[in-house]
Amino acid sequence: MAANKTPHEPKLWQDWLEYRDREAANQLIEKYMYLVNYQVERIRSTLPSSVSKDDLKSFGLLGLFDALKKFEPKRNLKFDTYASFRVRGAIIDGLRKEDWLPRSIRDKSKRIELAIQQLEQKLQRTPSAEEIATITGINAEEIETIMKDALFSNVWSLEEKPNDGTESSKEGVGYLLEDETAIAPDDNLLQAELQDELVEGIKNLNENEQLVISLFYQEELTFTEVGHILGLTTSRISQIHKKAIFKLRASLEKIQTMA
Repeated sequence: MAANKTPHEPKLWQDWLEYRDREAANQLIEKYMYLVNYQVERIRSTLPSSVSKDDLKSFGLLGLFDALKKFEPKRNLKFDTYASFRVRGAIIDGLRKEDWLPRSIRDKSKRIELAIQQLEQKLQRTPSAEEIATITGINAEEIETIMKDALFSNVWSLEEKPNDGTESSKEGVGYLLEDETAIAPDDNLLQAELQDELVEGIKNLNENEQLVISLFYQEELTFTEVGHILGLTTSRISQIHKKAIFKLRASLEKIQTMA
């Protein structure tokens, strides 16, 4: 990521911080717009095509402006570092509130889950996408995509680090973003249980599967980038990803039942 050059940037910051000059704010937002574009592209690459790029950009812009309003130079933190967390957090928060997974996908996900349960009882093993397709009438490729999207809708909580009161726990998006609405203690407990279930499911994956899930969902690398890191082809990474998704199905089922 490389920022655009902005003339007289120190003066812009002075005008904004001391006088809240709107024109200075507009120019600073323009300068750091690359942070929004970067985060939008990274996050969008893992979302269904039904998710609007413009919506993601709007969420990100809100995060950038929020960062501009709350930035404190005396904390000795670079603005682009601080703003990047805010932008990413705003996009994630927006996706959570908007419930971006279409109802049709959720309905198909339930059909797939029911088919998997039936086939597991019959076959005494995890069924393949092709076997699931024969029961649901949904083609194998779409089944894999639906399971990925359904899983991804539940892994956002892994983005936030546990708040144990230490400085390291204050580095995640959850610390930087203010909670606009009060959350009941029961909801906090449920969220913790959901996260624990998913974390436990990931622990049960083999090393390569854990790495692929982590790099793809948390680091938001592409399959090609993950392949470069692991020394494997893109198609092989895709195969590992599909297998991991099916293994995490049990954890996903618990999450959907509790949610």
